[in-house]
Amino acid sequence: MYNTITNTSTYTVIDIRKTFEGCETDIRTIARRTGKWEVSYADNVFNDIMIYAENEYLKSVDIVLLNENNTVLRASKFVVNANGTAISSERAGNNNDWNNLPDTHLSVILSFSKKWNDLTATDKSNFQKNNNFKLSWSTTNIDNSFPHLSNSQGQLYGSKGYELQKTTYK
Repeated sequence: MYNTITNTSTYTVIDIRKTFEGCETDIRTIARRTGKWEVSYADNVFNDIMIYAENEYLKSVDIVLLNENNTVLRASKFVVNANGTAISSERAGNNNDWNNLPDTHLSVILSFSKKWNDLTATDKSNFQKNNNFKLSWSTTNIDNSFPHLSNSQGQLYGSKGYELQKTTYK
């Protein structure tokens, strides 16, 4: 006799949206506490993040505070796990002790999934043209492993196995 256990997680675009609610709250809080972005700009950033997320094109999202030399002083990384086990999210807002430091600015780094990287250049271009992106995006040379900063694990946001793990770097 054989016993088989199957663990399947089925998530939808709604679950992706629910999972990213905590990330949205964190982005808005960082923007407000640092004073670097207007609410409308934070909304535009999040709009574009969600377009990629809902199409399963994101691997991670980094919000970074940079000085005038473009050195990262602080960061929050949100890593996607589409095969997780979390069914609900932790409360957003922890580890958001960001400050309004002079001569600094915020930036966002999007890292893309294998699904995105497997698209042809034409498919990527068409996707970007055919969606309602609010911002222009470009490549960066910032090392988003943040080797010069210490890190601590933050909240786990999730819904039906779709997860977003936050890590804070200082």
